[in-house]
Amino acid sequence: MLGRTSTDSVVVIGLGRFGSGVARALAELGHDVLAIDTNAEAVQEHAGALGHVVQADATDLESLKQLGVPDFKHAVVSIGQNLEASVLTVLNLSQMGIKDIWAKANNQQHGRIAERVGAHHVVYPESDMGRRVAHLVTGKMIDFIEFEDGFGIAKTRAPRETHGKPLSESAVRTRHGVTVVGIKRSHQDFLYAREDTVVKAGDLLIVSGPTEAVERFAARV
Repeated sequence: MLGRTSTDSVVVIGLGRFGSGVARALAELGHDVLAIDTNAEAVQEHAGALGHVVQADATDLESLKQLGVPDFKHAVVSIGQNLEASVLTVLNLSQMGIKDIWAKANNQQHGRIAERVGAHHVVYPESDMGRRVAHLVTGKMIDFIEFEDGFGIAKTRAPRETHGKPLSESAVRTRHGVTVVGIKRSHQDFLYAREDTVVKAGDLLIVSGPTEAVERFAARV
C-alpha cells in the first residue's frame, strides 16, 4: 500500500504536461506524491523524478483501492483528452471519500460534469493561462493570479495618485475597492503594507480584491 495519512499526501492521476508539472512541483516542495498513468512510457519517463509512479487504470475502483489511494488527503485528476475517463476517475475518488479533489477540465461542460460527480475544484489551465498572459502583455501588471471565486492578486506599478502619501491618505481601498497587501522596492526586502506606509514613485504594489477592481486599479498606471 502506497497511501499515506499525512495531510501533505497527494495522488496525481494523468501524467501529461499539466499533471506531470503538478506532480514534480509537489514532490520538489516535499509532499508525498503518488503518480498514476495508464501509459507505460509516461510512467517510465517520470519514474526518476517522482518517488512513486504506477501504471494503472484510475477508472477501475479496485485498482485505486489496491494502491492505497483512499489514504491520500488530496487528489489531482489531470486527464484532459478522455472525458469519460476523467469523469469516472473523479467519481471513484469521490466514492472513496477523498476530501479534496482537483480536476483539470478542457471546457466549461467538462468542468460542470466534474463538479457534479465530486470534484471540489476545477482548473482550466489553457483559459486561465490565456487570461493571465493577457493581463501581463499590456505591461499594466507585473504578475497576476485569479482565483476561482472572482478574487485576484496582482503586482502592479504604484499609480501617480499614491506617490508620496501614506496609504491612509491615498485611501486606495475606499476609492478603488482593492487592498494594498505589500510593497516591493528596488534592492529592498518586501514591506507589509500599513496605514502609515508611504508609497514612493517606482514602488511595486501587491494588491488584492475582486478581479474587476484589481484590473481597474492596475489600469490607472
